[in-house]
Amino acid sequence: MANNLITKEQAQSIIENNDIKTPQDIMGALKNMFKDVIQEMLENEMDETLGYERYDHDQPKSNYRNGYSQKKVRSSLGEIDIDVPRDRNADFEPKIVPKRKKDISDIEKQIISLYARGMSTRDIHEQMNELYGINVSADMVSRITDKLIPTIKEWQGRPLEPIYPFVFMDAIHFKVRTEGRVINRAAYVIIGVNLDGMKDVLGIWIGENESSKFWLNILNQLSSRGVKDVLIFSVDGLSGIKEAIQTVYPQAEIQRCIIHQLRNSFKFVSYKDYKEFTRDFKEVYRASSEDLALLKLDELEDKWGTKYPHALTSWRKNWDVLCPFFKFPDDIRRIMYTTNVIENLNRQYRKVTKSKCIFPTDTSLQKMLFLATDKATKKWTQRYRGWDKILNQLTILYNERITPYIG
Repeated sequence: MANNLITKEQAQSIIENNDIKTPQDIMGALKNMFKDVIQEMLENEMDETLGYERYDHDQPKSNYRNGYSQKKVRSSLGEIDIDVPRDRNADFEPKIVPKRKKDISDIEKQIISLYARGMSTRDIHEQMNELYGINVSADMVSRITDKLIPTIKEWQGRPLEPIYPFVFMDAIHFKVRTEGRVINRAAYVIIGVNLDGMKDVLGIWIGENESSKFWLNILNQLSSRGVKDVLIFSVDGLSGIKEAIQTVYPQAEIQRCIIHQLRNSFKFVSYKDYKEFTRDFKEVYRASSEDLALLKLDELEDKWGTKYPHALTSWRKNWDVLCPFFKFPDDIRRIMYTTNVIENLNRQYRKVTKSKCIFPTDTSLQKMLFLATDKATKKWTQRYRGWDKILNQLTILYNERITPYIG
């Protein structure tokens, strides 16, 4: 078996040998395969306890195998009957299926946990081999992690809250093999902040390279899942995203990420002018009002416009989506002026996917991102600092839109 992956011929053999004709037959075959893996793990553990392998007649022995005891255990595939090896001295303490333990579904959880940490199916196979001396094929790891797919679909389609004061939208890009070609795919990520000040990932969508058309489809899905209103969207500088948002949520404020805008501007500035230029620019985005910000932008253009025109052009061109945060108090500004909340999540995604240069399918990418999301969001137990004050300010600014949803 090359690289421990199942071949087409082997798959055909499994189908024939197990008389597979229905999905139930497939589950039965998987159950038998899982039982064989557990059984082999137990045999390896017994070898380790005795200090010699089975049928090794040359080793001096102080302890011997002493048959088996039958045990019925539960797995996510259903109940499985296994034969637990016994030794004459009763020294054997199985680890993979400890005594008195009836549920072994955590073995599958362990495999899924390794997958969630960014390990490839081949890496997991090697890890299980090192730990238990048993070959768990990459194909079997894929089948186990495929059990996540119904959970992901349910999570992706779950009902959402009717209003979110803040929604952050961004995309992160990966390479996926499709029909023999490696193409760029975008993972579209949306984070919402609810009326309790708590963050939540509203969904992850894998699709074509980032486009406003795809964002429009996602926003329509949010609407169909119950999101009636969003007060403020914080987004990156994708062309057409403003129109997509206004189509579905025409009353929403749209704020382009100031941090991304600054990065795009500063890349045009030479190193010797960098510190002075960035110091001058702070006067623009830290201004107390839009009028003062425009005045400081005029001064910036007078000083640097000739030398660095491209660093300033996009600010004038996109001022309508860069300026909205000036109308809000500082507490709200700090939340809406950047999409860093998604950038932080993206760092977690990159951490678990760094060992995967190319994903074999969109599904494999989505499984890994879902597990990384689940792990990251478990730490989101605190609401935004000073949320009571922020909510009071939002209620004053958007009274008619918020009040119906405040209990």
